[in-house]
Amino acid sequence: MKLATYKNGTRDGELRVVSRDLSRSVAVPAIAPTLQLALDRWGELAPRLREVYVHLNTGYVAGEESFDETRCHSPLPRAYQWADGSAYLNHVELVRKARGAEVPESFYSDPLMYQGGSDAFLPPRAPIPLCNEDWGLDFEAEVAVVTGDVALGAGPEECARAIRLVMLVNDVTLRNLIPAELAKGFGFFQSKPASSFSPVAITPDELGPAWESGKVHLPLRVEFNGERFGEPNAGVEMQFSFPQLIAHVSRTRELCAGSIIGSGTISNHDRRVGSCCLAEQRMIEIIEEGAARTPFMKVGDRVRITMTAADGQNLFGTIDQTVVAHE
Repeated sequence: MKLATYKNGTRDGELRVVSRDLSRSVAVPAIAPTLQLALDRWGELAPRLREVYVHLNTGYVAGEESFDETRCHSPLPRAYQWADGSAYLNHVELVRKARGAEVPESFYSDPLMYQGGSDAFLPPRAPIPLCNEDWGLDFEAEVAVVTGDVALGAGPEECARAIRLVMLVNDVTLRNLIPAELAKGFGFFQSKPASSFSPVAITPDELGPAWESGKVHLPLRVEFNGERFGEPNAGVEMQFSFPQLIAHVSRTRELCAGSIIGSGTISNHDRRVGSCCLAEQRMIEIIEEGAARTPFMKVGDRVRITMTAADGQNLFGTIDQTVVAHE
């Protein structure tokens, strides 16, 4: 099943069921006006939404219209929880190596996680506002899952059953603000502005065999200013699966339906596949050449993030964002 949220002037938008090929969609106010309501009552409402989805793919549904990604907000325009991991240790290893630091042994058994701002996400086709180019704006292409309710202390098997949807992420980061914030010993805040998510969120079964062991085994493509920047496989070298990441969060707290858990920047050891963020490319340059030469994003730069199935189908729609000066 594929779901999206159209902007409609309200904070939470209008829930749409989207056809498998992303060509058509229909609003379902009689079932659930918003995605959050659908998630709150998933056991009751998901079968009804799926019935609409089946009809949308096989015939005509009253009220259907062409699907327009430019009308989409992030599937959840705001969420009760947005926690992002760093499950690809190749990325962590490169960052540490560029600084001349070792990766602590605990990083291989205990996930890294930060809690991001979730009160207002950017739409997937909205510009990225930038106040100051000196802040070092970067994109980070990731995969995320949306959960149902998760009990305090839930283990990975229970957490796996709580995964409702999968989507893509552009985890926007202000790299040059990070060092001073981390030096305070209290984590990210100003260095993590609003992120954006793919136009469409999908149930894991839509991935077929590419959804295995709580991971998405497909390449994630990033284009920067019209050129391929990276296409690493999201299922390769993911140290911690999504059920493990969710279990890490639920160790000390309950998660409510609509919580979003991110994978962290997709990263493979094979450098031929490129990177999913500018910082990683800069770290490689530091390691190999002694200095970074790739600049961070500036006004006018554009990033596109997509994932396609084995048959070439665009699974989630496209995150397509251009940097603009914030007024």
